[in-house]
Amino acid sequence: MGDLLIRNISDALKRDISARAEKSGNSLSDEAKNLLQKAIIDSAKADVPTKSAWEAMREILAPKNEAEAREAEEYAKIMDEIEAKRKKDFGRPFEATE
Repeated sequence: MGDLLIRNISDALKRDISARAEKSGNSLSDEAKNLLQKAIIDSAKADVPTKSAWEAMREILAPKNEAEAREAEEYAKIMDEIEAKRKKDFGRPFEATE
């Protein structure tokens, strides 16, 4: 096993680690190793890429086969037509209100 020397640790940090070591029944070195290992594990967990809400919903709602894909495409076309009709100007003159 290798050795690790950490210099210039504040007295307060050393006291905190020492107090934790005493409370858990570990040596100062063992407690420092445990804290380093825990920090590495926590850091690795934080580095795991997470999905956005959109990505999670898309997995649930995405078409699962060819038939669902065609249905979704058909539905999208219908909705586009409805939206186009909704936005269409029917030739009514603009009436400004004062």
